[in-house]
Amino acid sequence: MSTLTIFTSASTRAAEAFAPTPERPVPAVLGADLKVPVKGGRLVSYANLDYAASAPCLEPVSAAVAAALPAYSSVHRGAGYASQLTTARYEQARHTVSAFAGARPGDAVIFTRNTTDATNLLARCLPEGTTTVVFDTEHHASLLPWPRSVRLAPPAFPGEAVRAADETLAAIDGPKLLVVTAASNVTGELWPIAALAHIAHRHGARILVDAAQLAPHRRLNLTALDLDYVAFSGHKLYAPFGAGVLIGRRDWLAEAEPYLKGGGAVRSVAGGVEWHDDPEPRHEAGTPNVLGAIALAAACDALSATGWTPLVREEERLIARLRAGLASIEGVRELSLWGDDHPRVGIVSFTVEGRAAREVAEVLSGEYGIGVRDGKFCAHPFVRHLLGTENGLPDGGCEDGAASAVRASIGIGTTQEHVDRLIDALRDLTAR
Repeated sequence: MSTLTIFTSASTRAAEAFAPTPERPVPAVLGADLKVPVKGGRLVSYANLDYAASAPCLEPVSAAVAAALPAYSSVHRGAGYASQLTTARYEQARHTVSAFAGARPGDAVIFTRNTTDATNLLARCLPEGTTTVVFDTEHHASLLPWPRSVRLAPPAFPGEAVRAADETLAAIDGPKLLVVTAASNVTGELWPIAALAHIAHRHGARILVDAAQLAPHRRLNLTALDLDYVAFSGHKLYAPFGAGVLIGRRDWLAEAEPYLKGGGAVRSVAGGVEWHDDPEPRHEAGTPNVLGAIALAAACDALSATGWTPLVREEERLIARLRAGLASIEGVRELSLWGDDHPRVGIVSFTVEGRAAREVAEVLSGEYGIGVRDGKFCAHPFVRHLLGTENGLPDGGCEDGAASAVRASIGIGTTQEHVDRLIDALRDLTAR
């Protein structure tokens, strides 16, 4: 089967996985009425355009946590009513998150701190001698944890990503894992994960998908996309309570040493240690973040009940308006790997000619009440690739303004006024 045929058939599966769902009222976010100080001592409504870093809390998520607090207790092994109730809520959260991700019936669902924690957990569970294949376009959480890896250059177009993965995986013997994002945290561009999953499986490899930026914006269906593992974070999914998740096939997770060694991970300690066979207790030692898991599940419930059609429709309208506005300002350049027409979620990164990214972000905040992100977004190789040598500035750290960009990202609660305020502010800034 040709790479083109694989890419086309996989794209069809991806479209089915992201099919529209019934519409319900969109839940509100906390902080929609937040006022912030700006230059001159005025208070203005906050234009939060930093969702890709952390999304605000949904009202149903806050309500779910508040409801759980009066009976909060440590989960598992407790006979008391509060412990039993909290355990039931915690395990129900696992089922809810599994359903939200479209997991297979036998998949493990392990609660972690965030996507980075989930990725590092899987890195600790790889069979001995596993080679990981990862693109230089990835977030550091996907780029750095692997004991043995092959890094691929940023592909010029989606089909080249599939071809590069095909050729690289074919040349590797032994266990192998392909790691790829579903949606870039720098450009928002969607990756051909269904086609890449097909390629991985054709070569006897597995695939891990970083869904941190996809899950808040599009429906995720692990089964339809034929993914082995997915990871995402609650704090990007309107549940900022410190929980994430790794979902996927049980065998590697069940056979590996526990990620954390301690209470809950063991069946018995008597002369020797007998670890739990099930991946969930095996890798969730200690008292877990129960409220974070409940919050994550509540966010999944709220988004699923809303349906993706109204969310995607409004996001696409706002991101199109934002990108058109940026394109109309002389000296502002949007960063893109695959061109203006490639599908993307609500994330845009850009540079302003003659201005450091940190300066732009500080002016937007201090004078206009707009929150954006600046830096290289913990994706240093990718941002350097996108910037090229346009400014010749020295390399900087993750939060350094040198050789960096500005990122605006949207979600539930973003309004047209927020977008227009950013465009007007950048137009003012470049005219100075």
